Amino acid sequence: MRNNLEALPIDKVDANFVRTVKNCIFSKSIPTPLKGPLRLTAASKDVIEGILDLDASVTRSGDFLHYASGGRLLPGSVPLAHRYGGHQFGYWAGQLGDGRAHFLGQYSNKKGEVWELQLKGSGKTPYSRSGDGRAVIRSSVREFLCSEAMHFLGVPTSRAASLIVSEEPVLRDQFYNGNVKAERGAVVLRLAKSWFRIGSLEILSQSGEINLLRKLLNFVIDEHFPFINPDNPEKYLVFFSTVVNETAHLIAQWMSVGFAHGVCNTDNFSLLSITIDYGPFGFMESYNPNFIPNTSDDEGRYSIGAQANVGLFNLEKLLVALIPVLTQTQQKQAKIILKGYANIYQMRVHQIFKAKLGLLGEDEDDNDLIAFLLKMMEDTESDFTMTFRELSEVSAKQLLNKNFTQMWALDDLSHHKHFSDWLNKYLFRLSRQQDDSDLDRQHRMKSKSNYVNPRYVLRNWMAESAIRKAERNDFSEVELLHHILSSPFVTQETAEEAGYAARPPQWARRLKVSCSS
Repeated sequence: MRNNLEALPIDKVDANFVRTVKNCIFSKSIPTPLKGPLRLTAASKDVIEGILDLDASVTRSGDFLHYASGGRLLPGSVPLAHRYGGHQFGYWAGQLGDGRAHFLGQYSNKKGEVWELQLKGSGKTPYSRSGDGRAVIRSSVREFLCSEAMHFLGVPTSRAASLIVSEEPVLRDQFYNGNVKAERGAVVLRLAKSWFRIGSLEILSQSGEINLLRKLLNFVIDEHFPFINPDNPEKYLVFFSTVVNETAHLIAQWMSVGFAHGVCNTDNFSLLSITIDYGPFGFMESYNPNFIPNTSDDEGRYSIGAQANVGLFNLEKLLVALIPVLTQTQQKQAKIILKGYANIYQMRVHQIFKAKLGLLGEDEDDNDLIAFLLKMMEDTESDFTMTFRELSEVSAKQLLNKNFTQMWALDDLSHHKHFSDWLNKYLFRLSRQQDDSDLDRQHRMKSKSNYVNPRYVLRNWMAESAIRKAERNDFSEVELLHHILSSPFVTQETAEEAGYAARPPQWARRLKVSCSS
């Protein structure tokens, strides 16, 4: 283990009580070991072997249980909690920080990659506010499964190495309705190339710690943006332009798989434009731009259809944070860059949805074809994931004959009064693609290498089913989902038997996801 981050200022107060912290990036904070017998309930072989260079068998050792739950420290580890702020639901919330996460250090693997290891649910820190620093099985299962699922969907994301559960009781009011109950504690060992976020810069700018703001920016650029010349007087502007571009691309990828983050606050938006901090997320079932995965989001600020605009809001706040280190000319240029965000996002969405439909080349009517389909899907409440997947599995002849036997999503869509009109336009568009056979189209649309039309995503009802069993000490469905979601583009017999590509059960429509975790 190594820790380049120790080059950044650390809180002079070396104590673990909650407080307002100034003039630093991190505070030292020792994890609080989970109480009671520990159990490894899930582990990602891809992370353990592919990132950490370990044999998966090590996860069965007692040492791994303690290291990956905060009971023991890895050699060379100096645990830190990160200080950051953020705009939450549109308002400046002041100091936030890692309230239940501990940064353990950086690991350089044999590929030359540097990953930052972090425990989530590992106890109180100076940033815990009124929290207990713990996470429960419910939220930890969701974090473990979704971060790994997103990776295999081709979406930039943090990763999860392991999920360890204890018998320690943790009190939670899941839906903030006064119904407090004891749940069991859990810790996820998660990894990212960096955990720095927009809020990491905001807290320094808001506090007037401009020298420290510049120091952190220089560190982030040197570590994670090697193509930016550190001596370039425009480096902060180039950094901002890169984050604008990559954020637009990330949100376009979210939209392409029907993913709604749920809490798109600035403290949850990575400077490296990866998906972090999985809370009340959700994968959209029926296509609905107003889909809201978070019960606490009464006004729908973070609905799936609002994510692109929220991304713009967050980037505006990033620009505000950068103003103290930009010249007036650079500030004007940055505003121009920001105005380009919408075009970058729209172009990327257009590219991805063309790929989802198997379209090649350029046609001036492609936007209308895509919009027409999405409007029909909204009107008929057609399933987002399976409509596109079944379009990738159906032949042109079946489409022409409207033969949708065992294709429930396309069958739903076909009941729209304008379906025939759209279908004729789509088939005509496909017929004009030279040297593109029907089999080529189908392969391209469902291929793993193109990351466009998965057959399986982590639907809320699937996660909830696994969680209910996990809370009864049965982690078999967590293991099954983890296995299936590691190959979401390949039809799998076990997944089909479990109904993971079938019409969702009726009870799934009543599911709610809460921030309380």
